[in-house]
Amino acid sequence: MRSEQDPFAQHLAAGRPVRVGILLFSVVEVLDFAGPFEVFSVAARVARHSLDGAPTTFEVATVAARKALVTARHGLVVEPAHGFEDAPPFDLFVVPGGIVTQPMGDDRTLAYIRSASDRATLTASVCTGAFLLAKIGLLDGKRATTHWEDIADLRAAFPAVSVIDDVPFVDEGDIVTSAGISAGIGMSLHLVGRILGPDMARRTARQMQYDWEPD
Repeated sequence: MRSEQDPFAQHLAAGRPVRVGILLFSVVEVLDFAGPFEVFSVAARVARHSLDGAPTTFEVATVAARKALVTARHGLVVEPAHGFEDAPPFDLFVVPGGIVTQPMGDDRTLAYIRSASDRATLTASVCTGAFLLAKIGLLDGKRATTHWEDIADLRAAFPAVSVIDDVPFVDEGDIVTSAGISAGIGMSLHLVGRILGPDMARRTARQMQYDWEPD
């Protein structure tokens, strides 16, 4: 049972949804952002149908540097809901991965990640999104993970981070990092379980026909 002092519980008790923001950038991995987007969106739909009279539990939106088309990996073109300038504060902020060269070298994007994370109750990364969190110091002194192929690089580049391999995700309370690509789906279901309870996470996974059980 969630504590009444938990910020997410307070939002839901007040009838306000948990606002989920998902970062987009050039060459972002498609499933890194689409997987969490689907999980939280489906969870909101399942909760409405399962819990009689329940208000909306999650509102999910994408955000990029500008409210203009973003070309994700493999050429998928996506239009974000918000640019940095007009984005609302998010309660749960998700930083996906992919080829992160552009955002790693862009001070404006890094500053936005820092600002959005500071305002959020929880920040999560998928895959190489962990490099972006590490770059701004959010993982210093914490355990974290990333795509198996990038574990050694994350360790070498950020020695202040305790990098864990062979796990689907690492939950450090206000920071959660997942392994690569499809692992972001399991991590997001874990977060649904944290916020709405494990039964709703199972129902969400079943609705998605995704083979998953809470750890």
